[in-house]
Amino acid sequence: MKNNMGTADRIIRTILALLVIALYVTGDISGLAAIILGIFALIFLATSLVGVCPLYKVINVSTRKKQSE
Repeated sequence: MKNNMGTADRIIRTILALLVIALYVTGDISGLAAIILGIFALIFLATSLVGVCPLYKVINVSTRKKQSE
């Protein structure tokens, strides 16, 4: 798969995921909110690591800078 996420997008997703993890560890979120946000955090981390967002593929969006040839 071709990467469709730019550096800023990947950094923001990673920071948001780490924030959710920190909120869970400190007990600021729990229950259903923790489960839902935890799922989003895992998705954000996974997509940040591989640089591909499946939703971006579906809606034909890319935050990656164009490579000049």
